[in-house]
Amino acid sequence: MNARRETPIATRQAAVNMEAAGMNVTTIARILKVTKSTISRILSRHRSRNIVDNLPRKGRPRLTSSRQDKRIVRMSKADPTLTCVDIAAGLMENDNLNVSRMTIARRLSDAGLHGRRPAKKPFISAKNLRSRMEFARTHLHWTSGDWANVLFSDEKKFNLFGSDGINYVRRPSGERFNPRYTKPTVKHGGGCIMVYGAFSRNIIGPLIKISDTMTGEIYRDIIVNNVLPWARRNMSAGWILQQDNDPKHTAGIVKLGFKQHKVRLLEWPSQSPDLNPMEHLWAELERRCAKKICRNKNQKWDLLVEEWGRIPQCVIEKLIDSMPARCAAVIKSRGFPTEY
Repeated sequence: MNARRETPIATRQAAVNMEAAGMNVTTIARILKVTKSTISRILSRHRSRNIVDNLPRKGRPRLTSSRQDKRIVRMSKADPTLTCVDIAAGLMENDNLNVSRMTIARRLSDAGLHGRRPAKKPFISAKNLRSRMEFARTHLHWTSGDWANVLFSDEKKFNLFGSDGINYVRRPSGERFNPRYTKPTVKHGGGCIMVYGAFSRNIIGPLIKISDTMTGEIYRDIIVNNVLPWARRNMSAGWILQQDNDPKHTAGIVKLGFKQHKVRLLEWPSQSPDLNPMEHLWAELERRCAKKICRNKNQKWDLLVEEWGRIPQCVIEKLIDSMPARCAAVIKSRGFPTEY
């Protein structure tokens, strides 16, 4: 639909002259071939302003009408991945309205729809959506004492040099290649080190270096030879191990080993890193090590162990105490990924 056309100045003046000659609105509209409502507006504005010209405007008239502005917003909300170019093409195809992408961007910005880098979250199948909802409802009202019996665990890769994430720097124009504003890199990332960690509300658990490629057998040995002895010394009776559903964790050799050593597992929904506070503990450890340079894997391991032991107890308690909020967030999102 095109924007409303403006009535020519000559037509407006003719309408005013006809009214002065004693003609009514209906007659004027019929002679000038415009609608009665248009004639009424022209005459009303002339009575109040005593002119038929437009009032001075601040800038160029908007190319789109308010209805078309709403259509632009609806198109973006219906498919948030549409670019301004896509929306402009849609308006051209459907409404024969030729607008620039910058016009579309301004309309969307006025509506509070700004371009943003989308958050990356794991795809969750319908089956796992139900599993997440069931887990959240079951554990929503667990107390701190209940969660204190859970030993959360996970594996994590730490780069020897740099980070896998996106980094930003604020710099003046023309200073892109100034060493102060560049990010040094090395070939193949400089290597990495894989570790296994665990923690509960009352105490931080073991940090174990994984020297070889992780397999089900290696994972079983880590739990049986390292985690179990530590847990029996430091965890209360009836403690439960939390682990995700990585194929290495659910391999037959692992299940058999857990059965032989009577390891109790927390029933855990797949594709649920947002429910595991271990992810935030890894982020805490990575922040503590980020500014310190390590020349080899041994130095990196020593640094990880040192900073792992320095993580304050209040941080650990805060992470575990967030579990009810995490469960509530999953319920609110109907099983889809949350902000955690």
